[in-house]
Amino acid sequence: MNEKTPLDALIPGGGGRVAALTATGPMRRRLQDIGLIEGTKVDCLLQAPSGDPTAYAIRGAVIALRKEDAGCVLLSEV
Repeated sequence: MNEKTPLDALIPGGGGRVAALTATGPMRRRLQDIGLIEGTKVDCLLQAPSGDPTAYAIRGAVIALRKEDAGCVLLSEV
């Protein structure tokens, strides 16, 4: 599948692999530091009742990301 989906579009139970990051500067570095690099498997676990933030399983850890930040991560194989 060549179509890329933003991470913030996943619903709990969905997942995919990181295809690209659109963030720049310190936010890009932060996303890379928590393991969001090309090829990393990401699963959407839980969403706050308000819809923000959302918890994701990334490399064996559970990480909560705001919708704004998760939108900077593009996934393939959704």
